[in-house]
Amino acid sequence: QVQLIESGGGLVQAGGSLRLSCAASGRTFGNYQLGWFRQAPGKGRDFVAGISGDRPYYADSVKGRFTISRDNAKNTVYLQMSSLKPEDTAVYYCGARNNYGGSYSSSTNYPYWGQGTQVTVSS
Repeated sequence: QVQLIESGGGLVQAGGSLRLSCAASGRTFGNYQLGWFRQAPGKGRDFVAGISGDRPYYADSVKGRFTISRDNAKNTVYLQMSSLKPEDTAVYYCGARNNYGGSYSSSTNYPYWGQGTQVTVSS
């Protein structure tokens, strides 16, 4: 089992940047596929970015603006967000899985979640 703790959210103006971090417990962090999802009020939990090994995946809405990376020595995954837009406002969640069945972009395939961190982008 793995426990996840997100940090780095906050309030930023449109066009600004934030970096989210997700620190994980556990000795086999490198074996996990990790994902960032976000949930706006009244909406579902949507895929933002994922990383399997060193291979990143992105939702079309964030390609070219967000970068996911991981540091296995620190058991941490990052989401660097740039050129932020008001529509990026949401609670951002970090998810982890070590069973690679099903799509990496579906939140239902991730059994482990952090508590979430709020990102608010003002216009």
